[in-house]
Amino acid sequence: MKKILIALITLSGILIASEGAELYTKCVGCHGALGEKSALGKSRVINEMGQEDIITALKGYQDGSYGGVMKALMKGQVANLSEQQITALADEISHMKQ
Repeated sequence: MKKILIALITLSGILIASEGAELYTKCVGCHGALGEKSALGKSRVINEMGQEDIITALKGYQDGSYGGVMKALMKGQVANLSEQQITALADEISHMKQ
């Protein structure tokens, strides 16, 4: 059902999304519509991560304590996210498991 909803939102351009889904739209290009891709062939597949691991990663990217070769790129992507937005984004991603 979630896959169908994501497809409908993408195809119709209707924004009937939660905050996490809305935030995730800027992640799709590298991580895939369902978080199924290894971003640029260098990251973990994020839909295989648990919510707490995602929160740890996003906060770590913000403060520079997490990440490898994509650290600088991801720091820019998450720099302005609030704690609430990080939690919403992590919740969205953690429910994308295939």
